[in-house]
Amino acid sequence: MNRILINLDAIYENLETIGRWMDDHGACWTVVTKVLCGHQDTLKALQQMGIRSMGDSRLENIRSIEKIHPALESWYLRVPDLTSVSDVVRLADVSLNSEIGVIEALNEEARKLDRVHGVVIMIELGDLREGILPGSLINFYKHVFHLSNIEVKGIGANLGCMAGAVPTVDQFMQLVLYKELLELKFEHPLHLISAGSSAVLPLVLDGQLPKPINHFRIGEAIFLGTDLINGGILPGLRGDAIVLEAEIAEIKKKSLVPLAETTSIAPFISEVNEDRTPGQRGFRALVSIGNLDTEISGLTPVNPQYSIAGASSDITVVNIGDERDGLKVGDTIQFTPNYAAFVRLMSGRYIEKTLRPATYTRRNNWKADSFEVAPVLEQPV
Repeated sequence: MNRILINLDAIYENLETIGRWMDDHGACWTVVTKVLCGHQDTLKALQQMGIRSMGDSRLENIRSIEKIHPALESWYLRVPDLTSVSDVVRLADVSLNSEIGVIEALNEEARKLDRVHGVVIMIELGDLREGILPGSLINFYKHVFHLSNIEVKGIGANLGCMAGAVPTVDQFMQLVLYKELLELKFEHPLHLISAGSSAVLPLVLDGQLPKPINHFRIGEAIFLGTDLINGGILPGLRGDAIVLEAEIAEIKKKSLVPLAETTSIAPFISEVNEDRTPGQRGFRALVSIGNLDTEISGLTPVNPQYSIAGASSDITVVNIGDERDGLKVGDTIQFTPNYAAFVRLMSGRYIEKTLRPATYTRRNNWKADSFEVAPVLEQPV
């Protein structure tokens, strides 16, 4: 059986640690749940852990959040297109925006529903994703500032998400200056600068992030503990919250080098064999998971002695070593996924998702509503 094991204790510890970092910085934050792909039981566990603000980029997933508790604050994290405006206003409390016409449509829809919709104006600072150019900020804000059913919560940016450029203190200081400029010109406070992400956490830990950056949208660090800037796991976080368990369908001693001339006809990339000598042999296990299920290049065997030799659409070959290591057909090999591998596993219908038992207790006074956690039994969902 192949399954994703979701360790609620590890997730809770990561939430608790990041929560303290946010408190120390004086920031509020939204848990980005897109990687869960609307998985109800994990979303419910987050709510039980005290999380009151969740963000997603799929409206269907925000519907899943709403089903858990209507009072949860929801952020729509993909810039809305015109055809989705109605659902965005109905389902999300806040959305990220960079087009005047879309905000005007959100205002009209909110007026029909007699509600106020919150927006964050996104500014392009170099990641070349969504965002208006800084030179158009004044005119943009002037257009949306007086809309009757829109509340401009603040300004924001995405840094390090697409182009991969490392966020700098200078970029964040630009946002602080833009906020001050808007407040002075329009004599109205902007409460948020929403520019924090998992990629920004190293700057928080080093004390370099300007204090006015006061809203974070954090996902990857919670579920995987990743230090996106320096590599590895962020200090104090756990990297074992998510584990893929794949069943061995075959295990045999075989040549580690292809017996025939290799070409480029294979649809997926396999291991490079320059360090193998002709005739070298070792045990190879075939696990019943492949590129159809996930991003195989994003999987790392938990046992550091193992390595992935390659994969097809349906199976992955794992080099075990000179010995069988006690493994047999029907046993499982565990892998830790990176973000790309994890999101594909969660979005796929072929992999079972299993919650590991929750034994956590609230130990520290980080800012979250009071909650009482009932143990979650390990069960497939």
